[in-house]
Amino acid sequence: MADVRLLVDSFYDRARKDALLGPVFEAAIGDRWDRHLDIMYRFWQTILLEEHTYTGNPFSKHAPLPLEKPHFERWLSLFNQTTDELFEGPLADEAKNRAFKMGHIFQVKLDYFRQSGKQPLV
Repeated sequence: MADVRLLVDSFYDRARKDALLGPVFEAAIGDRWDRHLDIMYRFWQTILLEEHTYTGNPFSKHAPLPLEKPHFERWLSLFNQTTDELFEGPLADEAKNRAFKMGHIFQVKLDYFRQSGKQPLV
């Protein structure tokens, strides 16, 4: 779990300072960073370590945000850069693979709902 915390904390330190992502995170999270980071620890702990500590629907939290393709590209770039600087091996590769898949799925779903005018079930 210490490695998950290091990854999450290091990534969000970068993302919060990023000119493109920082304002989106600040607007969505505000002063609730401790709560958000705790959720992210549990999310990645569940995804990478198969310790089922997270329950929730991450897409529903992202659906109302003003996210476009450049946001996803920057998010993935920062995530991969952070992961590569801290870790190596199969679990690091899995983290980057999962991040890519999640970002891609979120982007496709957001595009669909925006183009169709439909609302996601949440």
